[in-house]
Amino acid sequence: MYYAAVTIGPTLEDMQRAGFLIGGEPLVALDLVNTMVAVPQPTDGLAAPGREAIWWDLQSARLPDGPVPDPAATRRLRAAVRDLLDRHLEGRPAQSISVEDVNAAAGAVPSSVRLVLDEQGLYHAETRWHIEHGGNPKLAAIARETIVLLSDPARLALLRQCANISCSMLFLAQNRRRQWCASNVCGNRARVARHYERTHAPDRRHP
Repeated sequence: MYYAAVTIGPTLEDMQRAGFLIGGEPLVALDLVNTMVAVPQPTDGLAAPGREAIWWDLQSARLPDGPVPDPAATRRLRAAVRDLLDRHLEGRPAQSISVEDVNAAAGAVPSSVRLVLDEQGLYHAETRWHIEHGGNPKLAAIARETIVLLSDPARLALLRQCANISCSMLFLAQNRRRQWCASNVCGNRARVARHYERTHAPDRRHP
């Protein structure tokens, strides 16, 4: 199985049109963890019938070909990635089981890089995912994204949780002024709250 690296993924608008709260982050790993809403109550965005297939289809351009992963394996990797990222943001040590789960997913499908010459005489790099011994290449690719992120201090410094205390979404603040998971979700809520405070503040000009 061969895979030419593609960085273009779904946009936030693509994800929201498909019924997901947010998405379109530069890493599939972040889009995956954001399918689980932690507050105000746990809600799995992949749980409804057909939702998982839709989500994987939206991410297909930046993942290797192959079958949709087993739901239990997807959720196990999602939980491990979320745990590692949360603990980093909170300054807590990682749980060894989460590290092991990410490493297991990444190592289940070995890969190698091949040089390919196209019809125009141009070279391209392709990744071959060796699925002969099992594993799922999509989960392996997401696990490797997580490993690369956690081992890159400069990029990891951009990891944020939404500034809305009632939101659990994570993102990479490539624009350092970014505070919200999405401007049309928590950004709008913050603007509405500020407007309400201004327009309903007590008039202190009179006793």
